[in-house]
Amino acid sequence: MADDSGAAVVTGWVDSHCHPHLGGGDPGAELDRGRAAGVRAFVVVGTDLATSRVAVDLAGAHPDVFATVGLHPHDADRFAAEWDDLVALAASPKVVAIGEAGFDLHYRNSPVADQERAFRAQVRLAHDLERALVIHSREAWDDTFRVLVDEGVPARTVFHCFTGGPAEAERALDLGAALSFSGIVSFRSADDVRAAAAVCPADRMLVETDSPYLAPVPHRGRPNEPALVGAVGAALAGALGRPVADVAATTAAAARHWLGLPIPA
Repeated sequence: MADDSGAAVVTGWVDSHCHPHLGGGDPGAELDRGRAAGVRAFVVVGTDLATSRVAVDLAGAHPDVFATVGLHPHDADRFAAEWDDLVALAASPKVVAIGEAGFDLHYRNSPVADQERAFRAQVRLAHDLERALVIHSREAWDDTFRVLVDEGVPARTVFHCFTGGPAEAERALDLGAALSFSGIVSFRSADDVRAAAAVCPADRMLVETDSPYLAPVPHRGRPNEPALVGAVGAALAGALGRPVADVAATTAAAARHWLGLPIPA
């Protein structure tokens, strides 16, 4: 496979965190473009009951798509209305993780107390169902780590769209978690994120688009989509001084392990 310039396209990527159902277009077309760009598997992430249902439906319709079910901190004030249905949905086939769950103290779209209640419940659900836990933490490191220590860190825990520096990375790694890197790793201002990647072991490093958000350089200013996960991976490889194909292989293996994806090695 080659791109328009004739250069070889690295294949075998796993987009460990994407929202093709939030981009305003056709999710199936986005997935097809991702496959054409060398993506072998997609983890479609729920953020509330409605989007979690769509994620489960997409996973059921496509053999290379897997789902998460969760309540984003922005939507944590919906906990009372949606939690019982989310618990039931989480038992669906091809749901590999709970979340994204955690704290967002940048926007505070839900009260902090509601965010904590929803996060604790999702950590417990990940334990109960023996599913991975996908964490969203923005400007909330101390609160995030406090709750994880209180509740116990699920055996497979992933900090999605990791935005901390080496100190935060070490704290997450010391708790036994993995880190997933988004297009932020390509941003000129993201020296701390690249430094965090440098201390992350290869077997605990995932790659994601977080589409339709955070399109990587040189695609900033346009909606992101899974087809651009290779650009994220290339930026990560550049920051680490590693071959892109090696990063594709190791991050796919990490996604397979940390998210429990039933895909061939």
